[in-house]
Amino acid sequence: MKERVILAIESSCDETAVAITKGGNLLSNAVSSQIAMHQKYGGVMPELASRLHTENIAFTLDTALKDANVRLDEVDAFAVTRGPGLIGALHVGLQAAKTLALIYNKPLIPVHHLAAHIYAAEYVTPLKFPLLAIVVSGGNTELVIMEDHLSFKTIGETKDDAIGECYDKVARVLNLGYPGGIPIDRLAKTGEATYKLPSPALKEGYDFSFSGLKTHVINLVNNTKQRGEELNVPNLCASFQKVAIDAIVSKGLKAAQEYNVKQVVIAGGVSANSYLRSEVLDKFPKINIEPAIPPLWCCTDQAAMIAKLANYLFDEGIFANYDLGVDPNWEIEDFRNY
Repeated sequence: MKERVILAIESSCDETAVAITKGGNLLSNAVSSQIAMHQKYGGVMPELASRLHTENIAFTLDTALKDANVRLDEVDAFAVTRGPGLIGALHVGLQAAKTLALIYNKPLIPVHHLAAHIYAAEYVTPLKFPLLAIVVSGGNTELVIMEDHLSFKTIGETKDDAIGECYDKVARVLNLGYPGGIPIDRLAKTGEATYKLPSPALKEGYDFSFSGLKTHVINLVNNTKQRGEELNVPNLCASFQKVAIDAIVSKGLKAAQEYNVKQVVIAGGVSANSYLRSEVLDKFPKINIEPAIPPLWCCTDQAAMIAKLANYLFDEGIFANYDLGVDPNWEIEDFRNY
């Protein structure tokens, strides 16, 4: 039996990525990052991101094909991120995928970006159900229960800022550069959690609110400077990271027990955070829940995760027409509605 070849495209934010799988095995995973360009502005500039995707898509596609030693006419389906993400950036990837699918008369598979982040864990270990997915990134903070493959139920989410966005804004006020997660994580290891900061965990349910934590830190930094006092940056980073991550882990532990899950998956850019990874590896096995920790290359945006999920969508016959449009606010439960 011929092994299915899927070519996947990801362009939801500031990485242009193309990956190819054959029989579910990853053959290539080409990524063109824009971080160096956006660092000049302290964050992602949507219009610049769209333009850079347009410039990089052909080169990234060519690189993936050469690395995989695959021709376009050998591809069985083209998969693409439909959302969520930046609308202009999403359009670039979608138009590329639609064009290829049309030229080669092959199926077009619409993929949900956050669902794909969860499925990235399958490059390490099979998903085991029921499971809890902790999805944490620059644009999202969600707790998702999966009873089976392609079954998503969001039980908690942020009501304002995402945890990754909060990291970036705290890093900006501390002059640590963009993206903020890496320098804060690094400095936190050298400091102690001596600053008292408000928890982003809302008292009821599984929701979060990171805007209060972000504002508190910004005001603390500005007030300290105005008083002419010295700010202990490593200690503040340690304090911020502890209260932000502890809120995620605490609600995750509670949800995992309530829903009697077998596995916890961390997904998204913030899943690269060393404190989050260590806390999940430490806390969840103590309540007999297996942690699924993706390798660092699977945490940031790439197309390998799009291809991984696309294989399951192909089996379900989830294909889109050529009039498919992007949806920057696509809800994970609505991944079949496009």
